[in-house]
Amino acid sequence: MALHPNGIHHLAIATRDIKAQIEFFTDVLGGELKALYWMHGVDKTFHGFVELSPTCYVAFQQHPDNRAEQIIGVTHAGNAGGQVTAGTMQHLAFNVDTLDDLLALRDRIRSRGIPVLGPMDHGMCHSVYFAGPEGLALEVATGASIDERAWIDPEVQALAGISADEMTRFTRPAAFDRPATPVAQPAYDPAKPHLVYPGPVYRSMLGAPDEAMLHAVTNQPPVMI
Repeated sequence: MALHPNGIHHLAIATRDIKAQIEFFTDVLGGELKALYWMHGVDKTFHGFVELSPTCYVAFQQHPDNRAEQIIGVTHAGNAGGQVTAGTMQHLAFNVDTLDDLLALRDRIRSRGIPVLGPMDHGMCHSVYFAGPEGLALEVATGASIDERAWIDPEVQALAGISADEMTRFTRPAAFDRPATPVAQPAYDPAKPHLVYPGPVYRSMLGAPDEAMLHAVTNQPPVMI
């Protein structure tokens, strides 16, 4: 089996009102607040984590310079089918195990005064749709494993410029055997994706040994127990 992540550890959402986000994700969706602290290595920034499962969280990042503008089609999609700038979050979908769980969570959300559309039957899953604070477009879905033989449309494959060989590679990714020696940081290539930091700082970070990055920020909780 190919090596790949086994889920989402956390999705970080920028906010100007972390209290409102925590209120929504705990009271409306039933998650539990697990962390609220100064973000490690980031000045003036609150960081909060709401637990969805023991290994899956929604995180929030509040900095005083986070912008408040919501421009539909640019900064926000507005709904799960709307347009938005490439590389930004179009919508966020949560999972539940059964259709009954989906209906129960829909009713919980509605009981808090939040309108919910659905469920809608997409064939591969059932979904409900609603909005969150600061213009979030949200979904809750439930469904079985997706069979790619039924759900990869040849017309869309062709329009996306994906060849038959590429499709085989995409649906059956190559396995990875970790070498005995850690793989070295690749040389800087501007054609590759990069995090955005001031140039000299980023080059210095790329040149630092992995052991240095391991201890680059505090790893102690703000309250000792």
